[in-house]
Amino acid sequence: MGSKTDITNRDDVSLLVNTFYKKIRKDDILGPIFNNIISDWDAHLELLTDFWETQLFLKRKYHGNPVTAHQEVDDKTNHTISSEHFGFWLNLWFETLDELFEGEVAWIAKNRAQKMSTMLFMQMYQHRKK
Repeated sequence: MGSKTDITNRDDVSLLVNTFYKKIRKDDILGPIFNNIISDWDAHLELLTDFWETQLFLKRKYHGNPVTAHQEVDDKTNHTISSEHFGFWLNLWFETLDELFEGEVAWIAKNRAQKMSTMLFMQMYQHRKK
């Protein structure tokens, strides 16, 4: 295989998202969470491609609320999602990026994911009933 390139367009983002979530769906720890919540994977992957295209290229494709979405997932899983789950997610995200791409936008994808994972977990945790 030749040298890797950076993420440059929606097709690259789609490749990243689809490759990553194939791993997630098969993962012993994360797979059950995602597979029990998501019923329409095609629509979800399209939504996530919009989300990451918005994050990486500042194209306003995504119009959802990731905080609310993650709080709802946490509610549905009886607040069993931990910071370790986010760590596993992040490790797979980094692994997938490193397999497919290299460059500034790939680095931004890692950096944004790391910051978002911390923020999303904190928002989920604060949302939990005391």
